[in-house]
Amino acid sequence: MKKIIALLLSAVLAAGMLAGCGSTPAPSESSKAPSKSSEPASEPVSEEGWTIASAEDLAGKKIGVQAGTTGETFVTENITDAEVLSYKTAIDASLDLKAGAIDAVVIDELPAKSICDANDDLQIVDIDLAVEEYAIAVKKGNTELLESINATIAKIKADGTYEALVAAFMPTDGEIVIPENKASEGEKTVIMGTSTGFPPFEYTDGAGDPVGFDITMSQLIAADMSSKLQVEDMAFDSLLSALDTGVIDFAAAGMSITEERLQSVDFSEPYYSSKQVIIIQK
Repeated sequence: MKKIIALLLSAVLAAGMLAGCGSTPAPSESSKAPSKSSEPASEPVSEEGWTIASAEDLAGKKIGVQAGTTGETFVTENITDAEVLSYKTAIDASLDLKAGAIDAVVIDELPAKSICDANDDLQIVDIDLAVEEYAIAVKKGNTELLESINATIAKIKADGTYEALVAAFMPTDGEIVIPENKASEGEKTVIMGTSTGFPPFEYTDGAGDPVGFDITMSQLIAADMSSKLQVEDMAFDSLLSALDTGVIDFAAAGMSITEERLQSVDFSEPYYSSKQVIIIQK
């Protein structure tokens, strides 16, 4: 049976948060120029009064990121004199942003939208930052598991299941539909590592159970292996070491493929393309 949950993500965030925040696109060069028929378009402005038209406008600011992510790497390597504060989850960073402890948060696009949908005092500044592809990580050299994961990804993309998952967890009307658990009840168990607090890919429902796009996809992977799925929730920056030590069999956590990570793990075929965006106070 499917569970239809209209406001799941608001339960993931802080109690009492209000709905209704959209993306604020960065102005194009033409929009910055005065027009004879209209006033110049204004750039996104934070509560403190500073404008953001490019990543360079974050120079010298306090910026929150999720530890171990592409956003952390991008800010550390590209933003001049930034004070980078790393958090366990993007939600934790957004709460500090609301409290005024930091100036901005740099995270992946879809989690940013989920956070802003639950906080009408936050806004997204959509400018060109890092573009990335999500994939599933396995311990280096685990070819058998990697081939099985790739086979499932190829199958769900070919038979329409992938599009159904996108529609379920990233609906245009905001009404999330969590598909029925598809994992088998076989004797074997495969352990998936993830880091909840990254909606809609992995988060917890009202009962505290892990749900999300990556969870359901991993259930399908386990089912194709005639195995039960066990989900281990941990800090994002602990996932690679958990793979290396055998605590988990694979990691699915909105993890992007990077040259640094390829030194220690193998990645599946990509299953989702994303980008980094900036969240500021309105």
